[in-house]
Amino acid sequence: MARFTLPRDIYHGKGALETLKKLEGKRAMLLVGGGSMKRFGFLDKAVSYLKEAGMEVELYEGIESDPSVDTVMKGAEAMQRFRPDWIVAMGGGSPIDAAKAMWIRYEYPDCSFEDMCKVFGLPKLRRKARFCAISSTSGTATEVTAFSIITDYKKGTKYPIADFEITPDIAIVDPELAETMPKKLVAHTGMDALTHAIEAYVSTAHCDFTDPLAIHAIELVQKNLIPSYQEDMSARDTMHNAQCLAGMAFSNALLGIVHSMAHKTGAVFADCGAHLIHGAANAMYLPKVIAFNAKNAEAKKRYAVIADYMHLGGKNEDEKLSLLIAELRRMNDALNIPHCIRNYGADSLPTEHGFVPEKIFLERLPGIAERAIGDACTGSNPRIPTQEEMEKLLKACYYDTEVDF
Repeated sequence: MARFTLPRDIYHGKGALETLKKLEGKRAMLLVGGGSMKRFGFLDKAVSYLKEAGMEVELYEGIESDPSVDTVMKGAEAMQRFRPDWIVAMGGGSPIDAAKAMWIRYEYPDCSFEDMCKVFGLPKLRRKARFCAISSTSGTATEVTAFSIITDYKKGTKYPIADFEITPDIAIVDPELAETMPKKLVAHTGMDALTHAIEAYVSTAHCDFTDPLAIHAIELVQKNLIPSYQEDMSARDTMHNAQCLAGMAFSNALLGIVHSMAHKTGAVFADCGAHLIHGAANAMYLPKVIAFNAKNAEAKKRYAVIADYMHLGGKNEDEKLSLLIAELRRMNDALNIPHCIRNYGADSLPTEHGFVPEKIFLERLPGIAERAIGDACTGSNPRIPTQEEMEKLLKACYYDTEVDF
């Protein structure tokens, strides 16, 4: 028996933010990130709508990108003091992911971070509060998913929290919020969405309920991401729907080792001066992982189907596979995303000499590979790599070499 879970209600389209007027409760904690929602006036609108609904509102601002375990614990303490019956998270993946983890700790104050990370092992939530997620970026789709990504900076690694309990009760997908994204964020979040859809389609947990969502998301991203990057706001609005569809697919079909690798490389080189931004890491790793997974006959067949829906041509599965990989690399070029870690600059743009030195990469490679294999996303990948294979795959992602193993 399998399960398919989404938010009870998804409000979408321009003006959907006004849905906050309809929430019924006494106290709402509204959580946001670095300030863009305030600068563009959406935070004030959200506060106004919640007050119009008759609720007392407390703001929790300044949640950082790649939120930390410490941030989660501090936010949960603030919830304990305020005692909200609605948790409303607005912004990109970071504030929504952080708020999901805070919600767990708020409902269960004795729950440790290690307890939260037990895959599909959380106790029942909603004893104290319900959750509303409002996405402002077009990639993570955390507004509809059963996942949250939290960074343990002491260990230099990102941990996925995975449980249907943290699927929001309400998702608000208002494209007006996404129209404010800077170009680099459009590129990274868009390729994150495409990775979600492709990994969901070839996942060992895919099903008849997730396949149509994944395929349509792929079609929409291919058509609209580059125009969105080029400031076409109609395409950007469509991308906001596309990333949500991809999220619905992967929240139920799960993901694969592109995400496993991105989780374990994202913060591990922070002492070298920067992070490997999640969406950019996915974009770099996806072509390599496709080549690796295609050694599995069923995965190869499904990649060929993706190529067909993308209208790439090809007379057989081998040609379609090659054309799919070439198309993804073409999209990365158009979006100014590097092809490998060695050419990944501290500003995330392509450069001849990236911020991760070869020596440090090779020193840390065995540990990264081991942690990637142990990541929650690995189990649903169509081909489970050995330690040796994962190290070779990560090397291919560092040097941009062919994957033929």
